[in-house]
Amino acid sequence: MTKLANDPEKFAQDALEGFADAFNQWVKPVYGGVVRSTRVEDGKVAVIVGGGSGHYPAFAGWVGPGFADGAVAGNVFSSPSAAQAYSVAKAADRGAGILIGFGNYAGDVLHFGQAVERLRSEGIDARTLAVTDDIASGDPDEYLKRRGIAGDLPVFKVTAAAAEAGLSIDEVEAVFDKVNERTRSFGVAFSGCTLPGADEPLFSLESGTMGIGLGIHGEPGVDDAPLGTADDVAKVLVEGLLNDKPNNPGSRVIALVNGLGATKYEELFVLYRDIASRLREAGLEIVEGEVDEFVTSLDMAGVSLTLVWLDDEIEKFWFEPCDTPAYRKGTMERPEADTRELAVEPEPVTVTEKGSDESRKVAQRITEILSSIADLMAEKETELGKIDSVAGDGDHGVGMARGSAAAAKQARQLVDDGAGAATAMAGAGDAWSASAGGTSGALWGALLTAFGRELGDTEPVDADTVNRAMKAALEAVMRLGGAEVGDKTMIDALAPAVDVLARGEAASRWTDAASAAREGADKTKNIVAKVGRARPLGEKSLGTPDAGATSLAMIVDLVAKAIDA
Repeated sequence: MTKLANDPEKFAQDALEGFADAFNQWVKPVYGGVVRSTRVEDGKVAVIVGGGSGHYPAFAGWVGPGFADGAVAGNVFSSPSAAQAYSVAKAADRGAGILIGFGNYAGDVLHFGQAVERLRSEGIDARTLAVTDDIASGDPDEYLKRRGIAGDLPVFKVTAAAAEAGLSIDEVEAVFDKVNERTRSFGVAFSGCTLPGADEPLFSLESGTMGIGLGIHGEPGVDDAPLGTADDVAKVLVEGLLNDKPNNPGSRVIALVNGLGATKYEELFVLYRDIASRLREAGLEIVEGEVDEFVTSLDMAGVSLTLVWLDDEIEKFWFEPCDTPAYRKGTMERPEADTRELAVEPEPVTVTEKGSDESRKVAQRITEILSSIADLMAEKETELGKIDSVAGDGDHGVGMARGSAAAAKQARQLVDDGAGAATAMAGAGDAWSASAGGTSGALWGALLTAFGRELGDTEPVDADTVNRAMKAALEAVMRLGGAEVGDKTMIDALAPAVDVLARGEAASRWTDAASAAREGADKTKNIVAKVGRARPLGEKSLGTPDAGATSLAMIVDLVAKAIDA
């Protein structure tokens, strides 16, 4: 149990402040996390890592020369916001592109993805990198859907070394793809962890049992089994990983034994001894073995084994030196200090250059429509909440009401400051995401930002421009959420509306698009949810339309009426 805390709600923030102060030779605080406190030359690809707090040394402990340029820190076991990720990325940017890495959890995918959309809207080449090493979270033929656990360390270490060596962003991303594909992890838990301020652990196990296939956010394993001896645990971990080898693995590996937070180092050493023996019996050469706490879960008792199947390139970058608060390899001369003053408060979207007269008129009209959307979502809040409660957590109505209200308010302020359409929409998207939270907040934030980017701040806007903007918005939502038509999401309403806009007659284009959106939303009644929080409930979602598709159809209908008015 976490005993040393002040306000449990501020535990992650207080911990980050203490960490940054203690390790100021390596890191300096910025809104949303930390970046290197040492100077980085321009022209280097920036590698940002991040996720929820509670996993130290992941992720802030890996910031420093030879490793990460910055780390984004959310609340305990919670994804950072898009605004936090954007802030850290901007502070670390050196003009050669930005790669943001995380462990493939839904909140991280959405919020880091939204930050990337915002960076791209500013002309920055930004991309996300999702680690997928946990063999317990997906089948081998769908390894890219797996979550990331202790494999985060070697995958990010190798990727960061490639960036440090001066490779281009395409080349660094290719290195990531390869090392991620050749990294596998498997873990077991002996007891659950306790959140700051809580009285009980998130789960418990009967004495003498272990949870197989643990998660690092306090989740229990996917199965329980007798605990047995250290060698019994080694057998489970080694056999699990050897049955899930990557293609053309070779016989040379890095073996990392990771403690989850409460398992003592001596126990880990005993386990490593048995693991190493079994790996060698299987004909593998352990090029390097390490035993440590790499990715923890507060005070969870448990262990994981990570194997990285080497090739020459991965091995070269693995052994490149690095110097961070929590992980060091080789020796390197520490660069001089970075003397820049960095923002420790959120950086809002502002008007850096006023839009053209035409674009400001478009922004004004958009703001009026956003205000109407906010009124509509406030009216429909209870209805949307009831729909969402059937196969979700019932917060969709609240999120849509809060998000749309914040978006309308921010857009109005930016328009009053002279914003063009793109800036007004970027600010609206940022505000919607920050205020709504959750999946819908991130998706609507990305939708508005992508839409506005096509409109620009100075260019004339006609029907073709709007069509391109709607298509860009659809592509952003699909890219960020990973959903397609037929998955029972807002895509089922948005995609047919965009299709009608692209080919419809000018006189009835938006009216027909609204009809297509309503029809698409209604069809979701007959679909079993395939993605998102509703997916595990399977058949329970049948007979009820998707809340996200329903709210989107309502909004398209409102836009159609506003345009026709």
